Formats: sequence, C-alpha cells, structure tokens
Amino acid sequence: MKPLKIIFFGTPEFAKSCLEAIHHSSHEVVGVVTVADKASGRGQKMNQSAVKVFAVENNLTLFQPEKLRNPEFLEKIANLDADVFVVVAFRMMPKILFEKPRLGTFNLHASLLPDYRGAAPINYAIINGEKKTGATTFFINEKIDEGNILLQDELEIYPDENAGALHDRLMAMGAQLIVKTLDGLAANTIQEKPQPNVEHPKNAFKIFKEDTKINWNGNSETVHNFVRGMSPYPCAFTNLKIGEDEKSLKIYRGKIEIDAHENTPGTLEIDKHRFKIFTEDGFYLPEEVQLEGKKRMSVKDFLNGFQHFDHISMA
Repeated sequence: MKPLKIIFFGTPEFAKSCLEAIHHSSHEVVGVVTVADKASGRGQKMNQSAVKVFAVENNLTLFQPEKLRNPEFLEKIANLDADVFVVVAFRMMPKILFEKPRLGTFNLHASLLPDYRGAAPINYAIINGEKKTGATTFFINEKIDEGNILLQDELEIYPDENAGALHDRLMAMGAQLIVKTLDGLAANTIQEKPQPNVEHPKNAFKIFKEDTKINWNGNSETVHNFVRGMSPYPCAFTNLKIGEDEKSLKIYRGKIEIDAHENTPGTLEIDKHRFKIFTEDGFYLPEEVQLEGKKRMSVKDFLNGFQHFDHISMA
C-alpha cells in the first residue's frame, strides 16, 4: 500500500483528534486548512482553533484563508499535489476546491447517514432517544451530507450518557475510521455506495438559543433525553421566578421518576433536599444546575442558597 498525501480541513477538538490520528498513521499530511484566528471575550484575545494549535506544534504546512475560492489559496493547494482531502467539522467547501484531488474529498460525519444530516447529529441522536449512533465517511458533493458512503461504524448510546460524553467516544472512533478509510482508498479496497433513499430522514439542524428551552409538557423520558442531548453544550434551560425576578436556570444533569400525579406539568415542589419539576407522567429531579449569573453547582448547593422556597416558581 502506497501512503497517501493528504490535505486536512477542520477546526474544533473533534477535528484535531482526527488530524492527530492521520499524522501518526502511514499517510502524509502535506497541508492543513482551518479558520482564521478570531478575537473574543472582554479582552478581545485572539483565539486559535484546536486544529491550528496541533498543526503549529507539529510543523505542518498551515493555511487560514478568509475565502476558499481565493485564487492564490487555490493555487497553493494545487501545488501540494495531494491525493485526497479529508474534511472534519469545517465549513461548506466549493466544488472548485473539493474536486481538486485525484481520489476526491471525503468528510467524517458523526451519525449513521442518511440519518442526522446537519450541524448537530450527536445532540439530536440523544434528544430523540436513539439506542445507537455512529460515524460515516463519505465523498463530498454539492449537497450537504449526501455524498456516497465509504465506511460506517456503529456505537451504542448508553442510557444516561450526555452529548459531551458521546462526543468524546465518537471523536475517538471517528479518528480510527478516517485512517481506516485512507488505508482502504490507498489499497483500492473500498466500494463507495450511494446513501439509502429514505423518505423522511432524521435531521440534525443547527441548534439556536430558543431551541434549548425545556418543554415540561412532554413525558419524563422525553425531558430526560432533551437535557442529556443538550449537555454540557449548548445546555437546556428553563425559567424560574424568584420573588419578583425571572431568571434562567440551566440544567446539566438529573434523573426522572415515573409517578402518577395531578400536578400541572412544569410546576415545582421544593424543599431543603429535593427539587421536583413535574412532567406529564412523573417528575424530573435536577442534579446539576446553573442559575443565571451564578456558577455551575450541585442541586444541594443551589437549594442551600435559598431561604424562601415559596417564592420560587416556574415563570
């Protein structure tokens, strides 16, 4: 098997793990493309992507183009004469770029395509109560996450696992799948295949702030899956009324109990030790929370901070 020359495109920690796996494989990373540094925070400190940090530490040729169609950038990429481009957690790539390498450009997606195309596949797999998920490598085309499949691996979702924990396990599995895909392309042993034609594939659209509010009218399991699927980021929240003030409360972790009751879903029952929020068929017991303006804490510490529980209600 002749090693392949690769240009890697990616940004966050998930992508960095994949780049590291390729770098330590038999294949050669001849270039790395990531986002430009961005100023953020009160001090407007310039932040570098996880992929850039790894590339710099390992003396890899790095590109941070503002525009992927920039002629100078395209010429530099072409001069590297890569066999294949690998894309992980990067922005939309124009056809003029993804068609350059002789073997094509493939992407790693954290789902079993065609289900959960989109920006948040890990979150939605948990929110929807899936028992398994996985990762897929596929050739990029002009449609989002719809190219021909190369390889797939499945992964069980644990009953109380949150999106952060599943992210980390998929990150490790995905890195291995990318190297396996590169080995297969180098040996010409992979038969690409079109994605199955599913009439109503499950989607994983980008999550916005308004999408993270908890709907207490659902059953307990639905609420529990929603909180797990949003934790630790972007994090599910609800609104509390404390005295005359209304504040948001992020919920990172909790458990459920199924118990018939006559309470309205979303109402509270609080004492010095327990914090119940009623659902359709039982109640949710938050275990780790963050009140607006406060730090993340256990529910025990949260309850210790209030003296007048009768002033707390759902807003």
